[in-house]
Amino acid sequence: GGVGSIAIQLAKHLGAFVATTTSTANVEWVKALGADVVIDYKQQAFEAVLRDYDVVLNSLGADALAKSLKILKPGGQLISISGPPTPAFARAQKLPWVLGLVMGLLSSGIRRKARKQGVSYDFVFMRASGAQLDEITALVESGIIRPVIDRTFPFESTAAALNYVEQGRAKGKVVITMATAPPDAHPAG
Repeated sequence: GGVGSIAIQLAKHLGAFVATTTSTANVEWVKALGADVVIDYKQQAFEAVLRDYDVVLNSLGADALAKSLKILKPGGQLISISGPPTPAFARAQKLPWVLGLVMGLLSSGIRRKARKQGVSYDFVFMRASGAQLDEITALVESGIIRPVIDRTFPFESTAAALNYVEQGRAKGKVVITMATAPPDAHPAG
């Protein structure tokens, strides 16, 4: 998907050895993005193949999150962008204490399992950051990162675009375009 296609390229740029999962149809495409090891999740269970990784970036569900603990080496870090959020996240966002309590309950199982295996669990909420976007823009403009566009929809087909995204099979980003009026279309006056 969109996050994975950028994450693979960014991790390779930073010098990481990258392992990832994808479906059979996308194995070669993911290798072309720079992945060193590609697990076809329709053929193999990643937790049975991968071992001793420093970091896992999870964008999938709770099942994959728990399995990801098995491939980390002691001291490793499991980072999830799909949850569950942690009390540390609530504090960093300056959320009311009651939300921190709720987030603590939601993430208690995975945090407990992580501690038991000698690894850490963190939730990262992706948000716009001008400084980070400037860095990513420079990487895109230099050709180090190539954004992948799966499909483009006109603004009038936004519902169809959202339906397509919800299917979870986008290979890159889905873009909605807006037509702009030619400069002389708005008479002065």
